[in-house]
This record gives sequence, structure tokens and C-alpha cells, in this order.
Amino acid sequence: MTDTKNHSSGSVAGSPEGRVFQPASFAETVEAVELAFDYRDDVTVSLKSGESLSGYLFNRQINGSDSSLDLFPSDSADARHIRYDQIAAIAFTGEDTATGKSWEAWIAKKGSERRADVERVEAEARTRGIL
Repeated sequence: MTDTKNHSSGSVAGSPEGRVFQPASFAETVEAVELAFDYRDDVTVSLKSGESLSGYLFNRQINGSDSSLDLFPSDSADARHIRYDQIAAIAFTGEDTATGKSWEAWIAKKGSERRADVERVEAEARTRGIL
């Protein structure tokens, strides 16, 4: 599968954000759709007809030549059903909102918030003359 990396400064290592996949086989299409399904923002699906649809991929069904995906287009309230054999490319155009949000980062943030709360309560207690 051809993977064209978008070299913009907004691209994030370890995330498909900014990448364009141009599958050359059914197996590569399945792989690209799985990546898009697990992605946490919008993708742009380019069809062989020349049409491009941007939106959130919310469902996919792998069933041989009847494989398809469902996408909520960003410019419409109606979901679109797209067959795998119609896909020319999938671009990860939206911002990956979960990139860099690891368990360790969450623990560090919570620890910082707790220390700030302790300092706030201690300052209030000193102001009231309790400490």
C-alpha cells in the first residue's frame, strides 16, 4: 500500500494523522479501513469516481467482495455507505485527539491537580487561623 506522509509540522509520530493511504489490493484496503476505523477523528475517503468524502468512519463490514464502510460526512446529517472496491485512497485529515494522552500523562496531571488542591486548602486554613 502506498503511504504518502504529509510533511506538515502538525504531523504526529506514532499516529496516522496527516497520512494518505492508497491501497493497491483488497488486503491493503482492509488494512487502511481498519486504521481509519480506529482513528479518533475525521478521515477523507477518495473514491475511484473522483468524489471525496470527509467525515467520521463509524462502521465497517468485511465480507469479501461485498465489504463496505459507513461514514458520517462532516457536511451532511445522512450517513454514507461505501463499498471497499470504490475506495481509491484514505487520508487521515482530522486531528488525532488522543495522541500523546497516555496513562502516565494522566497520572502526572492528576498529581499536579491534587498538589494544587492541598496548597489551596492549606492557604485557606492559614487565612482562617486554623494553621
